[in-house]
Amino acid sequence: MANTLLIKNGLIVTLGSDNKVLKGHSLLCEDGRIKRIAKDAAFKGKFNKVIDAHGKVVMPGFINAHMHFYSTMVRGLGKAKPSKDFAEVLENLWWRLDKKLRLDDCYFSALLPLVDAVRRGTTTLIDHHASPFAARGSLDRIAKAVGQVGLRASLCYELSDRDGEKVAQDGIAENVAFIERCQKEKSENLKALFGLHASFTIGNKTLEKAAQIGRGLGVGFHVHTAEAQSDQDYNERHFGLRVVERLHKFGILGSKTIAAHCVHVNDHEMDLLAQTETAVAHNPQSNMNNAVGIADILKMAKKGILVGLGTDAMTVNMMEEVRVALWAQHLKHDNPSCGFMEALSALLFNNAKIANRYWTVPVGALREGWAADIVLIDYFPPTPFDANTVLGHFGFGMTQSFVDTTICGGKVLMENKKLKIDVDEEEAAARSAKLAAKLWQRF
Repeated sequence: MANTLLIKNGLIVTLGSDNKVLKGHSLLCEDGRIKRIAKDAAFKGKFNKVIDAHGKVVMPGFINAHMHFYSTMVRGLGKAKPSKDFAEVLENLWWRLDKKLRLDDCYFSALLPLVDAVRRGTTTLIDHHASPFAARGSLDRIAKAVGQVGLRASLCYELSDRDGEKVAQDGIAENVAFIERCQKEKSENLKALFGLHASFTIGNKTLEKAAQIGRGLGVGFHVHTAEAQSDQDYNERHFGLRVVERLHKFGILGSKTIAAHCVHVNDHEMDLLAQTETAVAHNPQSNMNNAVGIADILKMAKKGILVGLGTDAMTVNMMEEVRVALWAQHLKHDNPSCGFMEALSALLFNNAKIANRYWTVPVGALREGWAADIVLIDYFPPTPFDANTVLGHFGFGMTQSFVDTTICGGKVLMENKKLKIDVDEEEAAARSAKLAAKLWQRF
């Protein structure tokens, strides 16, 4: 017997390559996929569940193209001394933190932002993890949290030489083990990439080995790329190549690879990213928080680079991030009329294109046969609402509204703003707080 869910009386925004706004239509989900979208009168009979979406916009769940779950554990931490630049941010905070993480920390640091992602309508997250002295088994712990909450995630472990040979080998082994697990299980909730920290912390020997293994496994890479000018300076000084050139030399770029940030890339590097069909994950809030600059996503888009939107753990609220992306381009280009399509498209269209390089059942649009990953957002349009105006409504109206219902794979994870998942959020937060207190002592 098929498991059916009917969503009626909402304003349906399909997104995808033929974005439509449908009024007077209902959407039927069956066994985790969208079965049919048609006029209300087409749906007769009984369904396992019916959701009345009156006063709601019905649209695909949001996708986050670059996340770090483990950063949850620094919320409120005041022990790191002030940093004058990005290198010191890493040395004073993040590299001190990740060395002290244990496997239980990895689990709870993922569980709570995943719960929050449900509240924010984010149904797919592409994460990048680091816990150098608890690397082995860390991705399985994060995967457990993903499964409990019921979302989709692509996971990887960030390989680096910064903590020595043994830790680097552990990083390779953890990537391989999790990639092989995902390939064996063929789960539509879990996918894997081969994680690399950034090229300035990876020597040629390790980079070559990772490239060979990753390509042999048929997967792409997820790597921080020219986030700060210091990354470029280090690579040019030590290897005689710019960051993207060096990644290209070792075969890291390609259609399944995500280059996060790309704040300090030149025209030639952009051309390499475009030629190799490498995706870029833009993270404007993080970049401005770390004072590293603002990536030129307008130029990237003109060169044909697929630019998606991530949060780098600043939030799991993609509606917040996309607005910052727009204002940041205005500021970078000293032009209040630029960047609207580039910023909005990164979230609403390009993130789906990136995710669908990995997911077998396609995500990110409301189309028959696609994954039933759906959010309902409170919204009564105060001006004409159609395919021509919907992006304006999204950027300046819906992003300021509330997610009412979140559905992933046809399963209702939140309805009427109440969580429906098998996680006691209060208890999980209390346990996380105890672990964090111990972590901070170790820190």
